[in-house]
Amino acid sequence: RRHLQEASQQLTEIINSCLESESSTQSPEPHGEGDPGAEEESALHCLWVDKFTPQRYMDLLSDDYTNRCLLKWLKLWDTVVFGKEKAVKKSRPKAEPRPPFSQAKEQQNKWKTKVQLTEEILEAELDQHKRPKYKVALLCGPPGLGKTTLAHVIAKHAGYNAVEMNASDDRSPEVFRTRIEAATQMRSVLGANEKPNCLIIDEIDGAPAASINVLLSIIQHKDGEGEAGARRRRREGGLLLRPIICICNDQ
Repeated sequence: RRHLQEASQQLTEIINSCLESESSTQSPEPHGEGDPGAEEESALHCLWVDKFTPQRYMDLLSDDYTNRCLLKWLKLWDTVVFGKEKAVKKSRPKAEPRPPFSQAKEQQNKWKTKVQLTEEILEAELDQHKRPKYKVALLCGPPGLGKTTLAHVIAKHAGYNAVEMNASDDRSPEVFRTRIEAATQMRSVLGANEKPNCLIIDEIDGAPAASINVLLSIIQHKDGEGEAGARRRRREGGLLLRPIICICNDQ
């Protein structure tokens, strides 16, 4: 046990020295005031999975196709959440069509990558409120794959404040509805930089059927018109205008 502790301490010191040298070359300006002793003490007892967790999109080591598709889906909410109009790609001036290559143009879709086809499918499905057709993204896979880390990093990268809740903890459908509405309809007020929320529901496979029905009713809620629609909106809540990412182990 003593040998293992010594080897672990040596490896930790090597990694820390490498990280310190990288951070000093990237940011030469001094950091804010703090207690270095407390930071060293917390770093000493911090798990490596927490200490070296990815902080940026480029730090992710998970499947690139999954990362890009989730980011693409999250960026489709920009019009509703941030009021950003979708950038229109400028078409290049086309040359005069040549008869021998007319057949090749018909087969362009055949050579598109899996990512390009998925992005086109996502972009083609927007409702009348400029929201994506699929209001919820589901990440599934075995424990330790990095699903929660991916959701947090992608949400931060897209300009959101990640709000996490555990579906297994809130067994009551009323509490489940309240927490979802609070996370998707309120803004983060911590600090001057106020960001919209992105709700991350972990362990959705452990939620009871009643809570799943609550989530489905929120997703499928339509904006009714007239006095009856206004009363129903007050009773059931408004339209879902924030993205929701669900995470499960067993699909």
